[in-house]
Amino acid sequence: MGLARRYADLLATTGISHGLVGPREAPRLWQRHLVNCALPQALLAQGTTVIDIGSGAGLPGVVLAIARPDLEVHLVEPLLRRTTWLEATIDELGLTNVTVHRGRAEEMTLAAPVVTARAVASLDRLVAWSFPLLTPGGRLLALKGEAAGAELEQAQDVLRRAGVEHSTMHVLGEGHVSEPVRVVEIVRPHEWQPEGKGAARSRPARARASKKRGRRGPSASR
Repeated sequence: MGLARRYADLLATTGISHGLVGPREAPRLWQRHLVNCALPQALLAQGTTVIDIGSGAGLPGVVLAIARPDLEVHLVEPLLRRTTWLEATIDELGLTNVTVHRGRAEEMTLAAPVVTARAVASLDRLVAWSFPLLTPGGRLLALKGEAAGAELEQAQDVLRRAGVEHSTMHVLGEGHVSEPVRVVEIVRPHEWQPEGKGAARSRPARARASKKRGRRGPSASR
């Protein structure tokens, strides 16, 4: 909780001055953002490697790294001012299980069993961006709003074309928090292949990292 409070303070100060968080969000950081981003940890096995795409202010990646020191978290963010803030925040919090990567998801050569995304894009785009980063059988966990169920239904044609056999929506925290989080889970098929390529990509985690922290394990094996 001490680290979470320090992170909340950074979001409410430099996070706002750097344009990562809107000023009106400061009074509801815990309710709407921090608790919301912590709940999906229930879907993560011990020691999992997580790639958080479009990480922005580190939501949910930094929150998951604080709540679960056993996780190895890779934050992928294309904007320099955001990656600079993320690096400074990681330094300030002393997090050793987080790596920041500057670039777009489609430019990365990372691989992991879990990709997360919050308020980044529609499900069809998230599938296109996340599947090349997922190991066979890996899972996209997309944090969505109240329309998550309808969005998942609308994406069924895209998922069928991608060969997806398993997709579902989790509602986490219902009855315990004021704003439950809806997480759309989409499993990458073992036989999925990128368009125009002969084999599915499954590489060890590696990328152009703007800063690395702590030990790096063999991500693809987790």
